[in-house]
Amino acid sequence: MKSKLKYISSMLIFGSVGLFVRYIPLDVAQIAWARGIIGCCFLLAMLFFIREKMSWRRLRPDIWVLLASGAAIGINWIFLFLSYNHTSIANATICYYLAPVIVVFLSPFLLKEKLSGAKVCCILAALLGIVLMTGFPGRGTNDLLGIIYGLLAALFYATVIILNKYIRHATDFERTVFQLAFTVAALGPYVLIATPPPAAIDARAIALLLVLGVVHTGFAYYLYFSGLHALKAQTAALLSYIDPLTAIILSTLILHEQMTVWQIVGGVLILGAAYFSVTPQRG
Repeated sequence: MKSKLKYISSMLIFGSVGLFVRYIPLDVAQIAWARGIIGCCFLLAMLFFIREKMSWRRLRPDIWVLLASGAAIGINWIFLFLSYNHTSIANATICYYLAPVIVVFLSPFLLKEKLSGAKVCCILAALLGIVLMTGFPGRGTNDLLGIIYGLLAALFYATVIILNKYIRHATDFERTVFQLAFTVAALGPYVLIATPPPAAIDARAIALLLVLGVVHTGFAYYLYFSGLHALKAQTAALLSYIDPLTAIILSTLILHEQMTVWQIVGGVLILGAAYFSVTPQRG
């Protein structure tokens, strides 16, 4: 139960990421890189205060998985932030959360987890809900591009979820710190070489970056990975729908993004699928 609460808390925090990214006047790769640097520094400072030691001997068997998952996190962030900039936050986040669907269907083959008929029905219902909420018919070119970016982000997010199941020795804190460090290392060359120098940013943008790095990255990823490690992949995938539902509610209340009747129906399908898929079946 404690792991599930940590995971749910991280999803609630992640649900507000889009609101902050929208108001930071930087290239999306620069935002992702700064997010990783600030989050990693926060966790290292936290490491000092709680006096937890990291062991290279314990990390060594997992080093390649940590490296791959860190790179996947960075690429995932870039595509997600691009999606935020080309379509509504609701659409971007919902498309992004095709990732759990990918994980659930791959888990029997990659993670040897049983896929029941009930969970298949729940995932199909969630997938239908995503289609209804994104509203593919009648979308403009820019909006469609945002949806494509969201789907690409979903592929890399699914990669992160699956790779983390292969990390056997690192502690929750170690996996979080090293994955963020590898994210920074992976994004660094691209940001320094391929992105234009950032223009002067005001105090508000700096404050938003700090919140994005400390709260949405350092703290939230610690909750995310420590909760994810103890959950089955299918359960984690379905609970993660809390993130898009939070994003939709916040974008409607704060940004006044409108939801159609079909989007509301889609949201109900996703919520119902998530609930019934994690509720023990009586038989």
